[in-house]
Amino acid sequence: MERSKKKVQPWKKAILHFLLCFIMGFFTGIAPMGKSSMHMLSDSGMTSEVSPQPVELSVQNFNESSLGQTPVEVAMPMHSQEVADKEDQEKDESDTSPKRLIVIVTPTSAKDQLRELLLSKLANTLKLVPPPLLWIVVEQQSESSQVSEILRKTGVMYRHLVFTESFSNLEAEMDYQKNVALNHMEHHKLSGIVHFAGLSNVYDLSFFSEIRTIEVFGTWPMALVSANRKRVTIEGAVCNSAEVIGWHLRRKNNNNNATEEDAKSPLHISSFAFNSSILWDPERWGRVSSVQDTSQNSIKFVEKEVLEGETDLRGIPAEGCSRIMLWNLHLPIKPSDGERSPTDKIREAHRRVMVANHPDGGGSHYLASKINEAKEIMFGKVKASGSAF
Repeated sequence: MERSKKKVQPWKKAILHFLLCFIMGFFTGIAPMGKSSMHMLSDSGMTSEVSPQPVELSVQNFNESSLGQTPVEVAMPMHSQEVADKEDQEKDESDTSPKRLIVIVTPTSAKDQLRELLLSKLANTLKLVPPPLLWIVVEQQSESSQVSEILRKTGVMYRHLVFTESFSNLEAEMDYQKNVALNHMEHHKLSGIVHFAGLSNVYDLSFFSEIRTIEVFGTWPMALVSANRKRVTIEGAVCNSAEVIGWHLRRKNNNNNATEEDAKSPLHISSFAFNSSILWDPERWGRVSSVQDTSQNSIKFVEKEVLEGETDLRGIPAEGCSRIMLWNLHLPIKPSDGERSPTDKIREAHRRVMVANHPDGGGSHYLASKINEAKEIMFGKVKASGSAF
């Protein structure tokens, strides 16, 4: 009997262990499900804070955390600072916004013996102007390609216009070239601020940023400097701040008979700029459409509109157009009869130096003498001819 009891007890223990393990396993299997659901709920709460309803939650958290700390007084300066930062950012964006196109028109003449030199000088100036800028150069058609070669090497965006007509009068030729450029702009509807730049003009670089601000017409005073006279003549507008109140007039003849010089307009061709849309869309600016005669002479039409457009004309710079930003150096184009021009003398001296420097040329003493002669000519020790204006 004792042996049978001993045999029965292990089975009871095994069944008891089995039941205990089963119960523990059952509850163990249930316990992770409860925890995971809790994690899921907490995770869903976290995602709701991060996902697309954050504004209300962040505001509520901010208000709750800032109770007793005068939240309105703290929040408002932060908001005003953000507004100020946005305004500064908008100003910066306006400063970096696309700039208005400047169209520079330069008529040239083959009679000007300094044309190539002055073209290179003006090109070096325009290269320093921030884009966009278009340089329109006009010349009479010829076999020479010097102007084209110079323009190709400038690095400035340009258009080279040529014409076949011939002129005996230099002033008539210059007016015709200006009309060629204006008709080209009108035909292609080039939109920008137009300025006529003579080859002998010298600029303050701030001038170009000033004329970009022109809406319809703009004008300024300019200084005329003579190569043979120690004086400076001021031509152009007289302003009160940005308002044009008068013009610097040329010297009048004391006699009763007015000369052709006296009858000229007080407006120098380089002393104004205008919006090119006035050429093909004058109604936009309250102008009457130009008739056929005036459209054929666009430069006269523009000069007339500038002089009569008091309401649309503003002085440059805006703070007061008494500041000189443009100088024009008057250089003689054609020497007097029987005399050589200073350019011819310089070229002749340079030619002699080149000949002397050739292997078949003279000795070093001859070369040195010719170099000194060239220096004397270039520094004005040899008397140069030329007419004053």
